[in-house]
Amino acid sequence: MKKNINHFEVIIGAIVLLCAVVFLYSSTKIAKIKSPSGYIVTAKFDNSSGIETGSDVTISGVKIGTVQDYDLDATDYRAVITLLVEDKIKLPVDSSIKITSSGLLGSKYLEISPGSDEEMLANNDEILFTQSSISLEELLGKFLFSSSDKKNDK
Repeated sequence: MKKNINHFEVIIGAIVLLCAVVFLYSSTKIAKIKSPSGYIVTAKFDNSSGIETGSDVTISGVKIGTVQDYDLDATDYRAVITLLVEDKIKLPVDSSIKITSSGLLGSKYLEISPGSDEEMLANNDEILFTQSSISLEELLGKFLFSSSDKKNDK
């Protein structure tokens, strides 16, 4: 009797493992998980708040890469963001990049505006034209204090 129970447990365990493998395989296919490939590009920003490793890099709202790393340049104290851009996307040397957010309180991502130069960025090149993150708190503070200053002037 005990031998039948052991076989039954083994069969159930094998079925559970098979289901787990099928689930993992199908979830990677659905999520379109693939190994990252592309070329590295860097950009320096005065303020990179909200950007993290894994943040999206887009052109016209279409994801073309991800943020691989970010660090501080010890010489000019600017944030250096390293991007991985898909191989099939070639960026002109005079392209610009800005930090923007999806909605008022949404997550931040990098938006690239392609330039018109015929020369393209190569691996480990830098995008020179950058626009830093806009701080919502600073904007609200300026708005509130400027409106109170106008009331005091009257």
